[in-house]
Amino acid sequence: MSDIISVENLVHIYGAGTPFERRALDNINFTVRKGEILGLIGHTGSGKSTLIQHLNGLLKPHDGHIFFEGKDIWNGGDIRATRFKIGLVFQYPEYQLFEETVYKDVAFGPKNMGLSEDEADERVREAVYFVGIGEELLEKSPFELSGGQKRRVAIAGVLAMRPEVLILDEPTAGLDPLGRQEILARIEEFHRERGTTVVLVTHNMEEIARYADRIVVMDDATIRFEGAPSEIFSHASELSEIGLDVPMITKVFLRLHELGLEVDTSVYTLESAISQLIALRERGRGNA
Repeated sequence: MSDIISVENLVHIYGAGTPFERRALDNINFTVRKGEILGLIGHTGSGKSTLIQHLNGLLKPHDGHIFFEGKDIWNGGDIRATRFKIGLVFQYPEYQLFEETVYKDVAFGPKNMGLSEDEADERVREAVYFVGIGEELLEKSPFELSGGQKRRVAIAGVLAMRPEVLILDEPTAGLDPLGRQEILARIEEFHRERGTTVVLVTHNMEEIARYADRIVVMDDATIRFEGAPSEIFSHASELSEIGLDVPMITKVFLRLHELGLEVDTSVYTLESAISQLIALRERGRGNA
């Protein structure tokens, strides 16, 4: 799997040269692989939001480089084109809705790309389908919708630009469990059908465990861990030390291990937990 985004020696400083100077990113190096779902986790203030705003050029590095499809976005790259190709959905994106109808809000991005009315219309209808917004709502004001519907409309506005990379900053924040599940299922469907690369920022370890192919853990402006979910969640004690949690099923298996059972403590999905418990039961029968 090739890299679609590469970050090299990235440094960002807030308040540079003032008494309030703070290094928000300190020599960050990592890649985003084409077609994957990358989970990005870290405690509040670890640098996650600052990092993702560099990936499509909303923030400029004080030092280091960001490469998109092999080109440095600040040295010979086209920043405007990059921002269309790398779509960023901020936390609570519904606060960014502004048009008088749902249709106009979703169509705003495609029209800014210079697409024709027909092309923009096709993009709008495809995007609202993916997020589960019925076409009967297209002529309604987005401000008349429920909180969950507003969130979907805001996400649809980014999907309508058909980004090659979709970055979501806490997309389920503030939603009830059903709303969180529905939003993530829609994003996963979009990822699967269009092959879009996804970067998912969240505090919810169950969400990361279920959807991420690979995880990057940030701590104090640096990257602490990077790897497959099983590898990341094997560092349960270290994650707790930096203010992060592990999936509930992992906690259960850590406790089983403490009680003397021979189980894999890096388990992080219900399916693998069930398989382990079945195997444990069969071993018990064999020893009986």
